[in-house]
Amino acid sequence: MPQHRHDGQGPHDKAPRLPLKRALVAAAMVLPLLSSGCTPGPRSGAPSPTPSMAGAAPGASNSAGAADQRPLVLTTFTILADMARQVAGDRVRVESITRLGAEIHGYEPTPSDLKRASGADLVLENGFGLERWAQRFYAGLPDVPHVTLTEGITPLPIAGDAYQGKPNPHAWMSPRLAKVYVENIRRALTRLDPAGAATFQRNAARYSAELDALDRELRTSLARIPPGQRVLATCEGAFSYLAHDYGLTEAYLWPVNAESQVTPQRMARLIALVKERRVPAVFCESTVSAEPQQQVARQSGARFGGVFHVDSLSLPDGPAPNLLELQRHNVETLQAGLAGS
Repeated sequence: MPQHRHDGQGPHDKAPRLPLKRALVAAAMVLPLLSSGCTPGPRSGAPSPTPSMAGAAPGASNSAGAADQRPLVLTTFTILADMARQVAGDRVRVESITRLGAEIHGYEPTPSDLKRASGADLVLENGFGLERWAQRFYAGLPDVPHVTLTEGITPLPIAGDAYQGKPNPHAWMSPRLAKVYVENIRRALTRLDPAGAATFQRNAARYSAELDALDRELRTSLARIPPGQRVLATCEGAFSYLAHDYGLTEAYLWPVNAESQVTPQRMARLIALVKERRVPAVFCESTVSAEPQQQVARQSGARFGGVFHVDSLSLPDGPAPNLLELQRHNVETLQAGLAGS
């Protein structure tokens, strides 16, 4: 099993610059996306996000945003937006390109996404192949720098199927590795807004301490699961880093949600494992249909234990309004499912 590297190295992407002129004309950038035939991607029935969670809805404009002269930082999905806000405080306006509940892997940017991004000062991405749409998106934004937040992390490889050996992109699911994201965000924001360096440093230190506390909390909670029941059976293989950190066995129907077709072979393998290990419950994620996993439960005799949040936050009044609560919700759901409550 590869070891995670925590060398603190920052991103090596193009350095963010000071805020762009807001008078950029985006029409020239939108035309290539229109001609490429891009259409809006799947929204998974997600409602429009609130400004406090995911920024304005893609393509939306309002007088408050137009009057806001702070640098605009976009993130590729809502969890990164939450992390960036924790570090940025009030000095930077942070918005997510994708909506709450959106499926990220196979997302298709819209012309309005590109238009909004043309006025941004920086884009923060996950990397490790998560945003399969990113390079085409960036091609329409030659003057907007982007930073990869997994720089400095040695990925865990995906095992099996068409993604064999490719990096598992869900590194934020490890609280220890999430601290690498935080440091990379701090460095990127400091280059963008040097006058805010002390604020970013203070916020990053506070948030990293919260992630350390979360790591201890999850380790204690997961240690209560009996060894014979420590199997995490999900739809997507999104828990590799969490399973690695806390000694769980991971099993899933597909490696990443971009390839969420359930083959008879995959279904049969998971059913057999659940039966062999007498796994009490199986789970799925909020951004995909749970029906395939419910079929596994019916055919294996396990229960369907509930829904995890991985690639997207919930609404503010939901179970996963930020990354810390997302992790707590997932672990509580896992414990309750495996305990039969």
